[in-house]
Amino acid sequence: MCSNASDDNTDRLVGFSSWILMYFVIYFFQAFDFDPVELLFLGELPMASPIIVGAAVGTAALGTRYLLSAWQAIKARPSVPRARRFYPGGFEQVMTRREAALILGVREHAVVEKIREAHRRVMVANHPDAGGSHYLASKINEAKDVLLKRTKASGSAF
Repeated sequence: MCSNASDDNTDRLVGFSSWILMYFVIYFFQAFDFDPVELLFLGELPMASPIIVGAAVGTAALGTRYLLSAWQAIKARPSVPRARRFYPGGFEQVMTRREAALILGVREHAVVEKIREAHRRVMVANHPDAGGSHYLASKINEAKDVLLKRTKASGSAF
């Protein structure tokens, strides 16, 4: 017995698709006077046709059931945004190399040119003269100083 309505519906759909497949196979064999034994080169086996049809229907039913359960599992997954997630939370009291790298969007041990390029890019977007925040600008400058080892992460002026 099924545990919930979803499993019951899946079983009904698998059973229904099995009947449809069986009727299609029987119609195909009758309409074209086709013997599946000749396709398999097994020779004349009068009872092989129902066995092959039964095996094909059973395989199709199990395959359909597997695909439906896999599809339901995919649909049940929580949707995760594909975009990069932002750093959760605020700033730390004393800026670390990790936090500085996250602010500038570089690796902790990036080369000097990459750090300067990232600092310029982030500073252009957040400069106080262009409507940005003084606090963010000071944090961006502090991040550059920490990564370039100019200061010992003494904290910002704010």
